[in-house]
Amino acid sequence: MFTRTSITAVMTALLITTSIAAADTRYGYEAVDGNKIFFREAGDPANPTLVLLHGFPSSSHQYRNLINDLSDEYHLIAPDYPGFGASDFPAATEYTYSFDNIADTIDTFLEQRNLDSYSLYIQDYGAPIGMRIATEHPERVQALIVQNGNVYEEGLNPDTWAPIMSLWEGGRNAETEAQIAAQVFSMGGLQWQYTHGTRNPDGILPDNWLLDHQLINREGQHDVQLGLFYDYRNNVAKYPEWQAYLKEHQPPALVVWAKNDAFFPVPGAEGFRRDLNDVDYNILDTGHFALEEDLDFIAGKIRTFLSTRDIE
Repeated sequence: MFTRTSITAVMTALLITTSIAAADTRYGYEAVDGNKIFFREAGDPANPTLVLLHGFPSSSHQYRNLINDLSDEYHLIAPDYPGFGASDFPAATEYTYSFDNIADTIDTFLEQRNLDSYSLYIQDYGAPIGMRIATEHPERVQALIVQNGNVYEEGLNPDTWAPIMSLWEGGRNAETEAQIAAQVFSMGGLQWQYTHGTRNPDGILPDNWLLDHQLINREGQHDVQLGLFYDYRNNVAKYPEWQAYLKEHQPPALVVWAKNDAFFPVPGAEGFRRDLNDVDYNILDTGHFALEEDLDFIAGKIRTFLSTRDIE
């Protein structure tokens, strides 16, 4: 069992390491409905804002290098969801761990930070959270940056999603949950998520899965995360609504999609190109966490994409 002291030590060490590499990054907490939401922030708030929404099983840590790279021209802010990263992890009796509720929390966080105009960077879990915010406030979203942030059924790999789809069909039970837990929560399973499909697995920073392993094995975490896997079926049910938002509001979109992602294959990227008129479409030869291997390319694309669309 990991103690609160060991978790704090790991988080502190990683934040110190990150702060050395990115001296201009600021770290803070915003209280939202009684829970502290941790965030990383950099850049001048007078510049165009990018809201960076992380995936599973990560946190704002996945954006540490991008924040440093773009802070000269942009204002960037990356919150950790409740139960993730350094944000509060309230008991399930005190906080409803659903995508609806997490999106409400992050939406409130942005409002409390006085952010009412921004581009959304969506990856993995960041897609269902960001798309809920976008459909609620279409006037606030200046652009989308989509890194394997799926909103299309064809963007779900039936092979890797089979255990979770079985959970949807049969409901939560010990047998289906044990199968998922064995694959997802182990050190090897977490490492695989970061290294699978990459060109150079040995070049991926081990801190990623070491931190995730500590955090996801806290008491009560497995139940919360399995609950979110079960709730993910409600994201799929909202795909038509989110696709309608894209077709109606036509946000410009930069797509930087990792083609070797085991969970979200390329047909998910093709949906954005089909439904939107203004798409900068890029397929990358890497895995699920594309920023670990293609940071320079993605950062450069963001600069060009936003500057050529007069986003202020």
